[in-house]
Amino acid sequence: MRCIIVDDESSARAIVVELCKTIPNMEVVAEFPNALEALKFLKHTSVDLIFLDIHMPKLTGVDFIEMVTDPPKIVLTTSDKDFAIEAYGYEFIVDYLVKPITQERFQKCATKLENAFNKLPLEKVETNTGLNEDEDLYINIDRRLIKLKFRDIQIIEAQGDYIEIKTQKERYRVHSTLKKIKEKLPESRFLQIHRSFIINFTQIIDIQDNSVLIERNVIPISRSNRPELMQRLNLL
Repeated sequence: MRCIIVDDESSARAIVVELCKTIPNMEVVAEFPNALEALKFLKHTSVDLIFLDIHMPKLTGVDFIEMVTDPPKIVLTTSDKDFAIEAYGYEFIVDYLVKPITQERFQKCATKLENAFNKLPLEKVETNTGLNEDEDLYINIDRRLIKLKFRDIQIIEAQGDYIEIKTQKERYRVHSTLKKIKEKLPESRFLQIHRSFIINFTQIIDIQDNSVLIERNVIPISRSNRPELMQRLNLL
């Protein structure tokens, strides 16, 4: 896996170089202090992966993404925990790492990259990365990425071209579909019980007839989805 590093901070580049050495078959072929030099390099050299900083002078990582032709896989790096970028929705962006990057987090990124290059289905990716209640999902709200813990998500409802994600404290309206978000959710916690609803079935309080109660929300269960829900529950 041939990669380059684009970051205006020499210390940040050095850290990524050392982390890459811990991953078999990952080779850093070049590093650049700005995006312009990286663009020139890519005109005559192909790579498999780019570690790309976002906040750089003159040409930002966002600008770079818009300008690069036929981009390879990209891992974004940033010092912002609440990172804002529409480009995160692009398929070639595999992950983003918040600085300072830890070895443990980098290993998770490496697993995502391996699965992305092998084009494994998402269910397999979830198994290999060991998803647990501390894993999270990033949603794009008004060009701002917001991190949600899987364990905090209660209900996801389809609303036309949007979905509404409900947690105990907030509601988030996202331009997406149930099908798309369903692919990113761990099956150990979430289940679609109706054409318009996905629920975190670990938060069910009560089930009556053809509906479930989560907190104060009554959600319908379709007849076709009810058997799978009952199989998932730990019934006495």
